[in-house]
Amino acid sequence: MNHQRIEVDVLVVGSGPVGATFARTLVDGGRDVMMVDAGPQLSSRPGEHLKNQLAYQHSHERFGTLIRGHLHPLSRPASTADLSDQLISLEAGVATYAVGGMATHWTGVTPRHHPDVERSDAIPAAEWDTLYGDAEALLNTRTDLTEDAISHRLVLDALAAEYAELPGPYGVQPLPMAAQRRTDNPRLVRWTGVDTILGPLADGGTDGFRLHEQHQCTRLVPAADGSRIEYAEIVDHVDWRTLEVEASTYVVACGAVLTPQLLHASGIRPPSLGRYLTEQPVAFCQVLLGDDLVKRAATPIPPDDLDPNVWIPVSGDRPWHCQIHRDLPYDDMVTDPEVDSRLVVDLRWFGLADPRRENRMRFSDTAKDAWGMPEVGFEFSLSEDDRARQHRMMADLRRAAAALGPYLPGSEPRFILPTLPLHIAGTVRMGADPDTSVVDPDSRLWGVENLYLGGNGLIPTGTASNPTLTSVAMALRAAHGILRSGNQPSAERRAHERPGILVPR
Repeated sequence: MNHQRIEVDVLVVGSGPVGATFARTLVDGGRDVMMVDAGPQLSSRPGEHLKNQLAYQHSHERFGTLIRGHLHPLSRPASTADLSDQLISLEAGVATYAVGGMATHWTGVTPRHHPDVERSDAIPAAEWDTLYGDAEALLNTRTDLTEDAISHRLVLDALAAEYAELPGPYGVQPLPMAAQRRTDNPRLVRWTGVDTILGPLADGGTDGFRLHEQHQCTRLVPAADGSRIEYAEIVDHVDWRTLEVEASTYVVACGAVLTPQLLHASGIRPPSLGRYLTEQPVAFCQVLLGDDLVKRAATPIPPDDLDPNVWIPVSGDRPWHCQIHRDLPYDDMVTDPEVDSRLVVDLRWFGLADPRRENRMRFSDTAKDAWGMPEVGFEFSLSEDDRARQHRMMADLRRAAAALGPYLPGSEPRFILPTLPLHIAGTVRMGADPDTSVVDPDSRLWGVENLYLGGNGLIPTGTASNPTLTSVAMALRAAHGILRSGNQPSAERRAHERPGILVPR
């Protein structure tokens, strides 16, 4: 294998929405950025949402078949796992190895986290509205995507009547979506992908930006005292060579599982790495819109009617996030050709689990995964408070379903088991104490002056809402901080923190 050394201002590991946010912001701020991703580029524009292709616009089943091939298992499932008394199981954890990461197939749901129930106080409250606004602009978040779809109006009106007691900000409303109708054909949607976030960088030819597909970062090499990263080791799987990338600043944003995995493989192992893991139990059912509901429509529902996108936000009395829409089918769902698909609606209620130190990822020092990295496993359970909360959530799901119509046979209310963990958080959590967090409020790893992290893993709180908007907001804050500070920690801060914790290799 050939070796080559490269120097760059910033190395960004991971090309999902958060990595792209760092890259776009830092390039706009005059930095020279190299971005790498272990996976291939799946579209002509880097990181474009694959659902933008006509073949998948109105077929959830066909799109689901496409995406399953892009999901890589993270751990070996327990062969005799008993899920009978569980409400959540992480044995089916997956990661997406591709330029664009999960944004090549995500639902685009981008709600703001509730300021008291979900939002972290590691960032001053006064900053959140601005950060969220900037993140929504970057992701092209809007609430008018399906405003004139017949099924959307039927569902919205029926649930608004059922939940009339909810106060305005937390009542039934359109779901915030990172997507927009195409102006040349309003029956089609352009879904936000990483190419949307990158903007002009996605078109190529931009000075100061390079994106390399199938380039896997296998190790960050710290200085002897652990105070900074000296270089990153990148395996180029296209030309079969190793690159040693020397940067002033390193950003690792490859997901809530792969980010701590890389740190562990690099011997960077702070005490909270992989701990305080949170995930969202999912209660699910499908209904057929009732005849009485359908009769309220002025015209029949057309075959290409856009799906409903309705939301009941998290609130203090209702600590769960409610989505009424259509999405990728689960593996055990079977399509009934006799059912009119125009009338099928998915109800997904996402629960909240409190962060607990004992909920964690574990890394093997002997077994390797398919990418040659430490094999990952999960130790996760719900507390009694968590379980009580999920049962309240299930009762609420049944209430909403009853307002819409009968259950689709075979899709009655249930918790999704094994869960398809896509919203794992907390594994490299942000905080003000290096003993209980991995990064500081500026997203910098405690004790390592030039290493920043990004992604859902930084979220230190229990959350029920989709996390991408919040993670992009946190990345914007961190990237602007890098530009302002020149990545030089103050003498006061140096005195406060310990050097990075290294484990001999």
